[in-house]
Amino acid sequence: MRLDARDLEILRVLEREGRITKTQLAERINLSPTPCWERLKRLEDAGVIEGYGARIALKMLAPHVVVFVAAELANHTTGVFRTFEAAVQDIPEVTACWALGGGFDYLLQVVTPDIDAYQRLIDRMLATEIGLARYYTYIVTKPVKGPAPLPFEALGLPQKD
Repeated sequence: MRLDARDLEILRVLEREGRITKTQLAERINLSPTPCWERLKRLEDAGVIEGYGARIALKMLAPHVVVFVAAELANHTTGVFRTFEAAVQDIPEVTACWALGGGFDYLLQVVTPDIDAYQRLIDRMLATEIGLARYYTYIVTKPVKGPAPLPFEALGLPQKD
């Protein structure tokens, strides 16, 4: 999909202000409401905008621990990769998972109430034979930088008109 500077500006504004009204969005990008809404709908339909949501301050809700897990699989067959990827979809404590190239096969972000709950989760993952052979635990001690806006300019995408 080819995006122009106006499309990218819509994305920039929405990324920072997801609750902005469509009318305010149109004003911010200097476009009348109907063409702005049509562009927004096109971006949504094409899957460029995957969804809308709030950033939740989990520390305000419950005690928890965030752990990154570098995972190695037992072997590197398509079936083992599929089994592992399907299994992590069904584990709510795994809040994100990335397939990696290099030394580890996957990097998982895990959120549990405490370290004991984390270890019980890992024990279950090992017992269910989803292909996990080894894992390396990295406990988050403090957040330094959270989700940030995408670096449009650094990616070579057009800047504002």
